[in-house]
Amino acid sequence: MEIDPVNVSEFQELAKQALPKMYYDYISGGAEDQFTLKENIEAFQRIMLRPRVLVDVSKIDMSTTLLGYDMSSPIMVAPTGAQKLAHPEGELATAKAAAACNTIMVLSFSSSYTIEEVASTCNAIRFFQLYIFKRRDISAKLVQRAESNGFRAIVLTVDTPRLGRREADIKNKMIAPKISNLEGLLSLDVDAEGGSNLEAFASETLDPSLSWKDIGWIKSITNLPILVKGILTAEDATKAVEAGVSGIVVSNHGARQLDYAPATISVLEEVVKAVSGAVPVLFDGGVRRGTDVFKALALGAKAVMIGRPVVYGLAAKGEYGVRRVIEMLQNELELTMALAGCPSIKDITRNHIWTKHNRLRSLM
Repeated sequence: MEIDPVNVSEFQELAKQALPKMYYDYISGGAEDQFTLKENIEAFQRIMLRPRVLVDVSKIDMSTTLLGYDMSSPIMVAPTGAQKLAHPEGELATAKAAAACNTIMVLSFSSSYTIEEVASTCNAIRFFQLYIFKRRDISAKLVQRAESNGFRAIVLTVDTPRLGRREADIKNKMIAPKISNLEGLLSLDVDAEGGSNLEAFASETLDPSLSWKDIGWIKSITNLPILVKGILTAEDATKAVEAGVSGIVVSNHGARQLDYAPATISVLEEVVKAVSGAVPVLFDGGVRRGTDVFKALALGAKAVMIGRPVVYGLAAKGEYGVRRVIEMLQNELELTMALAGCPSIKDITRNHIWTKHNRLRSLM
């Protein structure tokens, strides 16, 4: 009898067994040497917890809000494209699982299913991830479709003027999967000259001239709040606030863009301090345990987003697998809060963790 996984890492192993090598490599891989890919996870392991005892933790409240929307916990679903590679039901299954867990899903523009198809799965709060194309009218149409189909925010990805060099995809001659949302808007046929055509497609379609002034253009075409995803420095966080965004996502694109960029957890505090509470700061990259979620919250994140773990759960067990991945992290977070002496999310503070910066200050 098959035994259910007991943690997120075991779902990854099941996904590896279930998927063709090309697809698993595409989902799990990072850029170039994959240093940042490893760092995203290992940087969490260098942060220690400082639990407080003799606190009444008979009731644990993980609930929170984002942009006024309620969530059962500060764990969201990150935008990951082409989920049909993992499971035939793809984003439809993920959307249902996120709704069942009362959390927010960010739908990728490169979803295997259309904005309209995902919107029709069930009632839930969803955000839409946007890329800016050389043809701005295409980006504008995607925003309008998301808004008219009940999506509540736009998450603008800002770290992809060009696609990072993902060598596994080049070796595997990975073919870009069909992007349903672009059908009828943009030709998806590109010549990869023997390598991955993902990079060729991105080079032909994405707009490398995107700059801070374009935030104003995006705000002019929608009434939805705009969050920028891909911020790694205090300087850019400050510029984002000045540009009038409604939120920031500290992200290195799952280590799929610039290798040797810092692990996201290592720069989260810097960004939070620069923002100074002006807008919520979200976080993604390397979350595999409830303790990771706790550490990100202690460093000032309003919520975390999980990407690969969701797709691993989807590949292994469909909608049920996605739900179990979210529930596992929620259960682990709840236990961490109890053992650390934090009965609610607001009780989690910087004093509950110990980082290398604490060590450096103790030596001074």
